[in-house]
Amino acid sequence: MPPAYVITKSMDKRVIPNDVLLPEVGRLLDEGRDVTLSPKGGSMLPFIREGKDSVVLRKMPSVSVGDIVLVRLPDRFVLHRIIKLEGGHLTLMGDGNIAGTEECGTGDVLGTVVTILRGGKKALTPSNGKLWARLKPFRRYILAIYRRII
Repeated sequence: MPPAYVITKSMDKRVIPNDVLLPEVGRLLDEGRDVTLSPKGGSMLPFIREGKDSVVLRKMPSVSVGDIVLVRLPDRFVLHRIIKLEGGHLTLMGDGNIAGTEECGTGDVLGTVVTILRGGKKALTPSNGKLWARLKPFRRYILAIYRRII
């Protein structure tokens, strides 16, 4: 079963499968609304943590290298960082990944992360990830240490 995003309303928490929830998220973003999601999985560690962080998505007129975007791929949805942009072609990689990328077009972008909510309260503006990109040869070790201390 693919990972799901979590919607919280008051104290009630519901887990909705991606294939049901995310097309609706795309529709809301297309209407100009901001959408807050609690992502699942560890592909964006250490910057977005499952169960602790939420992200606010917004439909932006354009995207840039370093943006964290929600995209629709042929077989799934991913929330990853843009590491390369050539024309209308994007290459994505999760910050918590040490290898592997996804390819898509700019038309596959549903929304861009504009805020990271830490613990539901503290709002952080996502960085462009340039330093983290330079640390790619060392990510394996940094992430191993990080996972042991959290």
